[in-house]
Amino acid sequence: MSSPFPPSADEQRLELTVRGLILGVLITVVFTAANVYFGLKAGLTFATSIPAAVISMAVLRGFKGATIQENNIVQTVASSAGTLSSIIFVLPGLIMIGWWQGFPYWTSFMICALGGILGVMYSIPLRRALVTNSDLPYPEGVACAEVLKVGAEGDDPSAGKQGLLAIVWGSLVSAGFAVVVATQVFAGEVAKFFRLGGREDGPATGFNFSLSFALLAVGHLVGLWVGVAILVGALIAWAGFVPSLTSGVTGETAAIAVAAWKTKVRFIGAGTIGVAAIWTLLMLAKPVFTGLRSAMAASRARKGDAAGALPRTERDIPIGIVGLITLVCMLPIGWLLADFGNGAGLSSQIGLLVTGGVVYVLLMSFFVAAVCGYMAGLIGSSNSPLSGVGILVVIGAALMLALAVKPLLPPESTKALVAFALFVTSVVFAVATISNDNLQDLKTGQLVDATPWRQQVALIVGVVAGAVVIPPILDLLNKAYGFAGAPGADAARALAAPQAALISALAQGVIGGDLPWNLIGIGAGIGVVCIVIDRVLRASGSAYLPPLAVGLGIYLPTSSTLMVVIGAVAGWWFDKRAELTARPAATKQLGVLLASGLIVGESLIGIVLSAIVVFSGKDAPLALVGPGFGDAAVWLGGLAFVAVGIALYGWLLRLGGSRPGRT
Repeated sequence: MSSPFPPSADEQRLELTVRGLILGVLITVVFTAANVYFGLKAGLTFATSIPAAVISMAVLRGFKGATIQENNIVQTVASSAGTLSSIIFVLPGLIMIGWWQGFPYWTSFMICALGGILGVMYSIPLRRALVTNSDLPYPEGVACAEVLKVGAEGDDPSAGKQGLLAIVWGSLVSAGFAVVVATQVFAGEVAKFFRLGGREDGPATGFNFSLSFALLAVGHLVGLWVGVAILVGALIAWAGFVPSLTSGVTGETAAIAVAAWKTKVRFIGAGTIGVAAIWTLLMLAKPVFTGLRSAMAASRARKGDAAGALPRTERDIPIGIVGLITLVCMLPIGWLLADFGNGAGLSSQIGLLVTGGVVYVLLMSFFVAAVCGYMAGLIGSSNSPLSGVGILVVIGAALMLALAVKPLLPPESTKALVAFALFVTSVVFAVATISNDNLQDLKTGQLVDATPWRQQVALIVGVVAGAVVIPPILDLLNKAYGFAGAPGADAARALAAPQAALISALAQGVIGGDLPWNLIGIGAGIGVVCIVIDRVLRASGSAYLPPLAVGLGIYLPTSSTLMVVIGAVAGWWFDKRAELTARPAATKQLGVLLASGLIVGESLIGIVLSAIVVFSGKDAPLALVGPGFGDAAVWLGGLAFVAVGIALYGWLLRLGGSRPGRT
């Protein structure tokens, strides 16, 4: 593909190639299908960058001239499409409220494609602010870069061999453990719910440790203080609010505790995330402005024939083209909003709806792009609370409709306004999903000496590829299973789609006038307190408490957060022990590579297992034991997880200590 810049000395290497794009698109189909299914079933999606990079290296190794930059393009295509599948956190809401019966192909495609392309465009000026001029850890972006570097076999053959060993063994162990969990011989989680004080109506609470080596690895990568902040949030939720809300309530303990968290405490978490997100944007105002100014300067340099002096690794798609594409995208978005509004019976106010909707998409999209990019840099794409951002977006859209449009329409238009709010939110959310992942990819590119504009083109290809396959997969799953709470859905088979259920409930609550603002306000107060504490700790220079991570700990289930906390502590302990080895930095790097391998293995086997589940039609097609084995499975799984984790870290310390030159 031709470059908009004059060629530099190293332009002859392969990077943005047709074979790389084709391979990336093929991987996309598999990853997107797996993410859509898992996200609807369990409310979680996984980052696809690292497994895509591993597959790419294995395939392209057989071709002449393959480079680390070409492999990076493949993972970029696949990851951008895989993350776009997070649109499932909003779109099924239109089925749940009974507005859609299925997913209209071209409408769904355009929502995903246009929102995704806007996400790419907004990530371009943010790259300088959040990647080039930032010390954010980008755990998954760094891990993916390390996988690519090891696969390329660097200058030190010994280091490359040991790094590959760490990745391969990490992959095999996490994949093998996931398979045993699928047989139900090992439990996948260790959960316990109980009453404080031992009374039948005492305060209820509990915990759930997911036995996931991928979550353990994410904790290792995000670091100790992010893990501490997540733990603080979990304690606020499960040691504070859940017990206080369930005191005096009789019934099944687990059901009562989980119901209190789902129906009330999550709104508190949403308030914390909202305040933290707004604060984050304020803090980002200066670096974002600097990034935009830098992008404009780069554009002027190119026009002034000074592009040859601009480093290749700082060449983005020119900012003028970025602005043009952004504005062009608004035209079909406006048409989509008009078509949906007319079909919903809102034609009397269609001018107001379309104008307000386009302005909201334009401005709110940049807001969520900045916030999601920051969150991805802080805690990783897989653990960013995208659904929390969706909460902010849908509340904003619903509030504007309730205040500015609802008074102008008859009372029976309420349901149509809820549907319109969800439709607008879906477009903005598509931007959020892509910006959440794209900056991780651009961080990977920075670390492997990639050319930004080429990677940005690859991101667009990935977005379109994902948009092509998401609607039919959603429609297939809707026909096969349905969604919980949707009219006519079989509750025994329906997919939970928890985020879509919450976001649609919020839209109905705001427009219907019964949203629990008091809970959101409490969460906002917690967010303010966390911001103050974080600033004090950072001033001391000894620690910090990221407010967004605290909100994440409140908002997400403990099955998603507690193992990340354990991983953060384990990673801190490993780094301390690594300091005692002959080559501390190299040993710590092996820890990053092991964590990368753990994510790779569980992600790849997750794809395989999801395919088996879908095609077999069984929830547990590999099960070897029945429900009566439950207690034994918990003990076996828990003890095996601990033993394997200790063995892996011990082996890694020995491997790092055995490097040549040890004293």
